[in-house]
Amino acid sequence: MSWAFRIGALLAGLAVLAAGVGLVWLPYDTASVNIAERTLGPSMAHPLGTDHFGRDMVSMLMAGARTSIAVALLAVGIGAGAGVPLGLLAAARRGAWVDEVVMRGNDLIFAFPSLVIAILITAVFGPSAVNAILAIGIFNIPVFARVARGGALPLWTLDYVMAARVAGKGRGRISVEHILPNIANLLIVQATIQFSLGILAEAALSYVGLGAQPPTASWGRMLADAQTMIYTEPQLAILPGLAIVGTVLGLNLLGDGLRDLLDPRLRRMRM
Repeated sequence: MSWAFRIGALLAGLAVLAAGVGLVWLPYDTASVNIAERTLGPSMAHPLGTDHFGRDMVSMLMAGARTSIAVALLAVGIGAGAGVPLGLLAAARRGAWVDEVVMRGNDLIFAFPSLVIAILITAVFGPSAVNAILAIGIFNIPVFARVARGGALPLWTLDYVMAARVAGKGRGRISVEHILPNIANLLIVQATIQFSLGILAEAALSYVGLGAQPPTASWGRMLADAQTMIYTEPQLAILPGLAIVGTVLGLNLLGDGLRDLLDPRLRRMRM
């Protein structure tokens, strides 16, 4: 097990732990405003100080972790839940009209970045965390579809798949029973990468006002609120920025470590 994997697991684990604890307990209410205690420095009562509304920074970071991780996790779930079946279907019907429709649909979605999709969705339904989830999730669909199709295509030429077809199994059953388990490692690694990108996308959408709305805490929203005080109170931007960087870095290192652990070719190279 590499040091990169261990560091990544530690950083990602800290973020997940903060989000998990934040679901059931926070040191202070993040919706309460206390102007008398605004921009306080670190103390026993507030280890990381308070923001410009007098809210505890530790509580805000924990609540922001809860929001960012929840949005990214649900968006990855939408992307994988829709993209993987589409990719398997396209691989099973390679060269047919179904394959062409799926892949051209993927190209169409890729033409619109998640921010543009979010603008389109919020123009109709208004800005919210739910709409951010939909925007990021829709953008993830073609990613998982391409990974699933690319991983599945070579497997359809292997002997055990041919034997399953001779035994009378249909393409759908073969895809579920034989193809999907053998590309699970690719999908797990891709999910980890998309999870980190989802956290970045959520922060970007919240920063421009298209993600989580007040009083819901979000790392991107914290950065947006702190931009006017970057020279007088830099810690208000540095702390959520470090949280984003640390979590994304940890997930990327974790994804690289998982790739090394799950790919048998890389395991043989290390032996």
